[in-house]
Amino acid sequence: MAELATIARPYAEALFRVAETGDLAGWSTFVEELAQVARLPEVESVASSPKVSRQQIVDLLLAAVKSPLAQDNAQAKNLVGMLVENHRLSLLPEIAVQFDELKNAREGAADAYIVSAFPLEGEQLNDLVASLERKFQRKLKPIVTVDQSLIGGVRVTVGDEVLDTSVRARLASMQTALTA
Repeated sequence: MAELATIARPYAEALFRVAETGDLAGWSTFVEELAQVARLPEVESVASSPKVSRQQIVDLLLAAVKSPLAQDNAQAKNLVGMLVENHRLSLLPEIAVQFDELKNAREGAADAYIVSAFPLEGEQLNDLVASLERKFQRKLKPIVTVDQSLIGGVRVTVGDEVLDTSVRARLASMQTALTA
Protein backbone atom coordinates (compact mmCIF):
# COMPACT_ATOMS: atom_id res chain seq x y z
CA MET A 1 0.00 0.00 0.00
CA ALA A 2 2.96 2.32 0.56
CA GLU A 3 3.70 2.06 -3.15
CA LEU A 4 0.25 3.40 -4.01
CA ALA A 5 0.76 6.29 -1.59
CA THR A 6 4.14 7.06 -3.10
CA ILE A 7 2.76 7.16 -6.63
CA ALA A 8 -0.24 9.28 -5.57
CA ARG A 9 1.78 11.88 -3.63
CA PRO A 10 3.01 13.98 -6.60
CA TYR A 11 -0.50 14.10 -8.03
CA ALA A 12 -1.96 15.21 -4.70
CA GLU A 13 0.73 17.84 -4.16
CA ALA A 14 0.37 19.26 -7.67
CA LEU A 15 -3.40 19.32 -7.34
CA PHE A 16 -3.10 21.06 -3.97
CA ARG A 17 -0.88 23.78 -5.46
CA VAL A 18 -3.50 24.38 -8.16
CA ALA A 19 -6.32 24.37 -5.58
CA GLU A 20 -4.54 26.88 -3.33
CA THR A 21 -4.78 29.51 -6.05
CA GLY A 22 -8.55 29.08 -6.28
CA ASP A 23 -11.37 27.46 -4.37
CA LEU A 24 -9.72 24.97 -1.98
CA ALA A 25 -13.03 23.67 -0.61
CA GLY A 26 -14.43 23.23 -4.11
CA TRP A 27 -11.40 21.25 -5.21
CA SER A 28 -11.61 19.13 -2.08
CA THR A 29 -15.22 18.26 -2.87
CA PHE A 30 -14.34 17.54 -6.50
CA VAL A 31 -11.48 15.20 -5.63
CA GLU A 32 -13.54 13.35 -3.02
CA GLU A 33 -16.41 12.86 -5.48
CA LEU A 34 -13.98 11.61 -8.14
CA ALA A 35 -12.50 9.17 -5.64
CA GLN A 36 -15.94 7.81 -4.78
CA VAL A 37 -16.75 7.31 -8.46
CA ALA A 38 -13.35 5.69 -9.16
CA ARG A 39 -13.96 3.16 -6.35
CA LEU A 40 -17.00 1.74 -8.14
CA PRO A 41 -16.33 -1.65 -9.72
CA GLU A 42 -18.43 -0.65 -12.73
CA VAL A 43 -16.16 2.30 -13.45
CA GLU A 44 -13.06 0.12 -13.13
CA SER A 45 -14.62 -2.34 -15.57
CA VAL A 46 -15.46 0.36 -18.13
CA ALA A 47 -12.05 2.02 -17.74
CA SER A 48 -10.23 -1.24 -18.44
CA SER A 49 -12.34 -2.12 -21.47
CA PRO A 50 -10.53 -1.78 -24.82
CA LYS A 51 -13.86 -0.97 -26.48
CA VAL A 52 -14.18 2.33 -24.62
CA SER A 53 -12.08 5.29 -25.70
CA ARG A 54 -10.10 7.39 -23.22
CA GLN A 55 -12.27 10.42 -24.00
CA GLN A 56 -15.42 8.42 -23.24
CA ILE A 57 -13.97 7.45 -19.85
CA VAL A 58 -13.11 11.09 -19.10
CA ASP A 59 -16.62 12.18 -20.11
CA LEU A 60 -18.16 9.43 -17.96
CA LEU A 61 -16.16 10.45 -14.88
CA LEU A 62 -16.90 14.15 -15.30
CA ALA A 63 -20.61 13.44 -15.82
CA ALA A 64 -20.75 11.31 -12.67
CA VAL A 65 -19.40 14.12 -10.48
CA LYS A 66 -21.78 16.80 -9.17
CA SER A 67 -19.10 19.39 -8.48
CA PRO A 68 -19.28 22.48 -10.71
CA LEU A 69 -15.55 22.14 -11.34
CA ALA A 70 -16.25 19.06 -13.46
CA GLN A 71 -18.29 21.09 -15.93
CA ASP A 72 -16.47 24.38 -16.36
CA ASN A 73 -12.87 24.06 -15.15
CA ALA A 74 -10.18 23.19 -17.69
CA GLN A 75 -7.71 22.18 -14.97
CA ALA A 76 -10.19 19.68 -13.51
CA LYS A 77 -10.77 18.21 -16.96
CA ASN A 78 -7.01 18.03 -17.53
CA LEU A 79 -6.54 16.20 -14.23
CA VAL A 80 -9.11 13.56 -15.13
CA GLY A 81 -7.75 13.27 -18.66
CA MET A 82 -4.19 12.81 -17.41
CA LEU A 83 -5.22 10.14 -14.88
CA VAL A 84 -7.18 8.26 -17.54
CA GLU A 85 -4.40 8.56 -20.13
CA ASN A 86 -1.77 7.27 -17.69
CA HIS A 87 -4.02 4.46 -16.36
CA ARG A 88 -3.99 6.00 -12.87
CA LEU A 89 -7.69 6.00 -11.95
CA SER A 90 -6.98 3.55 -9.15
CA LEU A 91 -4.91 6.31 -7.49
CA LEU A 92 -7.89 8.65 -7.05
CA PRO A 93 -8.90 7.42 -3.56
CA GLU A 94 -5.33 7.82 -2.31
CA ILE A 95 -4.97 11.19 -4.03
CA ALA A 96 -8.13 12.33 -2.22
CA VAL A 97 -6.76 11.17 1.14
CA GLN A 98 -3.44 12.93 0.64
CA PHE A 99 -5.13 16.07 -0.70
CA ASP A 100 -7.31 16.17 2.41
CA GLU A 101 -4.22 15.77 4.63
CA LEU A 102 -2.53 18.70 2.87
CA LYS A 103 -5.68 20.80 3.23
CA ASN A 104 -5.96 19.93 6.94
CA ALA A 105 -2.28 20.78 7.51
CA ARG A 106 -2.74 24.17 5.86
CA GLU A 107 -5.82 24.88 7.99
CA GLY A 108 -4.20 23.56 11.18
CA ALA A 109 -6.87 20.89 11.44
CA ALA A 110 -7.05 17.11 11.55
CA ASP A 111 -9.62 14.36 11.10
CA ALA A 112 -10.75 12.77 14.34
CA TYR A 113 -12.05 9.23 13.91
CA ILE A 114 -14.37 8.71 16.86
CA VAL A 115 -15.68 5.22 17.58
CA SER A 116 -18.41 5.22 20.20
CA ALA A 117 -20.48 2.51 21.85
CA PHE A 118 -23.59 4.64 21.28
CA PRO A 119 -24.59 7.21 18.64
CA LEU A 120 -23.18 10.70 19.32
CA GLU A 121 -25.17 13.67 18.12
CA GLY A 122 -25.78 17.35 18.73
CA GLU A 123 -24.55 18.88 21.96
CA GLN A 124 -22.96 15.68 23.20
CA LEU A 125 -20.77 15.45 20.08
CA ASN A 126 -19.96 19.17 20.20
CA ASP A 127 -18.82 18.89 23.84
CA LEU A 128 -16.67 15.86 23.05
CA VAL A 129 -15.06 17.56 20.03
CA ALA A 130 -14.39 20.73 22.07
CA SER A 131 -12.60 18.75 24.79
CA LEU A 132 -10.65 16.75 22.18
CA GLU A 133 -9.58 19.97 20.45
CA ARG A 134 -8.17 21.21 23.76
CA LYS A 135 -6.34 17.92 24.30
CA PHE A 136 -4.92 17.61 20.77
CA GLN A 137 -4.43 21.40 20.43
CA ARG A 138 -5.87 21.69 16.93
CA LYS A 139 -9.16 22.00 15.11
CA LEU A 140 -10.76 18.59 14.62
CA LYS A 141 -13.19 17.34 12.03
CA PRO A 142 -15.13 14.48 13.63
CA ILE A 143 -15.92 11.28 11.76
CA VAL A 144 -18.15 9.22 14.05
CA THR A 145 -18.89 5.49 13.87
CA VAL A 146 -20.70 3.22 16.32
CA ASP A 147 -19.22 -0.03 17.67
CA GLN A 148 -21.36 -1.57 20.39
CA SER A 149 -18.57 -3.99 21.33
CA LEU A 150 -16.85 -1.08 23.12
CA ILE A 151 -19.57 -1.43 25.80
CA GLY A 152 -19.20 2.25 26.75
CA GLY A 153 -16.90 5.22 26.19
CA VAL A 154 -15.08 6.21 23.01
CA ARG A 155 -11.92 5.47 21.06
CA VAL A 156 -10.49 8.49 19.23
CA THR A 157 -7.80 8.39 16.55
CA VAL A 158 -6.20 11.65 15.38
CA GLY A 159 -3.35 11.02 12.98
CA ASP A 160 -1.15 8.46 14.70
CA GLU A 161 -2.42 9.26 18.20
CA VAL A 162 -5.07 7.06 19.83
CA LEU A 163 -7.09 7.89 22.91
CA ASP A 164 -9.05 4.85 24.10
CA THR A 165 -11.42 5.46 27.01
CA SER A 166 -13.75 2.60 26.16
CA VAL A 167 -14.97 0.15 28.78
CA ARG A 168 -13.61 -2.70 26.66
CA ALA A 169 -10.09 -1.17 26.80
CA ARG A 170 -10.34 -0.71 30.55
CA LEU A 171 -11.45 -4.33 31.01
CA ALA A 172 -8.54 -5.52 28.86
CA SER A 173 -6.17 -3.42 30.96
CA MET A 174 -7.57 -4.88 34.16
CA GLN A 175 -7.23 -8.40 32.76
CA THR A 176 -3.60 -7.77 31.88
CA ALA A 177 -2.90 -6.38 35.35
CA LEU A 178 -4.57 -9.36 37.06
CA THR A 179 -2.78 -11.99 34.97
CA ALA A 180 0.67 -10.41 35.23
